[in-house]
Amino acid sequence: MTVDAAGTAELRTVGSSGEAAIGAADAIVDALVAAVGARGVAHWATTGGSTAPAQYAALSEPARRDAIPWASVHVWWGDERYVPYDHPLSNALPFDQRQGHDLPVPALNVHRVPTAEALEEGRGAAWAATRYGVDLQDAGLADGSTAGALDVVVVGIGPDGHLLSVFPGSAVWDAAAAVAAVPAPTHVEPHVERVTLHPSYLAAARRIVVVATGAAKAEALGRAWTPATDVRETPARAAVRPGAIWFVDEAAAARIPR
Repeated sequence: MTVDAAGTAELRTVGSSGEAAIGAADAIVDALVAAVGARGVAHWATTGGSTAPAQYAALSEPARRDAIPWASVHVWWGDERYVPYDHPLSNALPFDQRQGHDLPVPALNVHRVPTAEALEEGRGAAWAATRYGVDLQDAGLADGSTAGALDVVVVGIGPDGHLLSVFPGSAVWDAAAAVAAVPAPTHVEPHVERVTLHPSYLAAARRIVVVATGAAKAEALGRAWTPATDVRETPARAAVRPGAIWFVDEAAAARIPR
């Protein structure tokens, strides 16, 4: 079922997490192709966690892979855990495992949050955030609300209603920088420090793709899709906006107001 609420996001209810991944992959292809056609370049902020591997697998299928002008695509991350790139908790790892023949993005077009460098040099997550902000600035993406917009931002939703690494009540909302370090959350796993884009990037993005499946997400999605919800307490509300498309299964959609 598809619901396109006037003036807000598009909600697509699908039968399984696999169908959600395929829908997200199709939306990513459309956004990247449109961006390169319109501006000669596409900036894609991808995600990690449990949703990424299935999306990358769908993007690796020849019909989708061959439709994308990879030489003009730049890959970013909406957030990252403060771990090395090859750590099982790294958001970059699922992409790195597919880069090459499956996802042929030129190496110079892949912009990882520099957590590995920070750890190797004995620096903190705040240093990685500052460096990543410089990389975004150099690409014309210094601030989501005033500079060049990301063409597509892919996010998952946590059971507490967080997206990116912006948790309920997060101080990130009031941060002046485009990228912020986030203390290790104590209420959700994994309990590690993070680096995240400011949610202003969601406001400016040309397309947001949300994937959320499973009954554990139902209560948070219900709050996110309720207009009176405080976005600082349920950050997922920031992705309920025109230009966003949500792929959810029936279990996750159970509490969404119809």
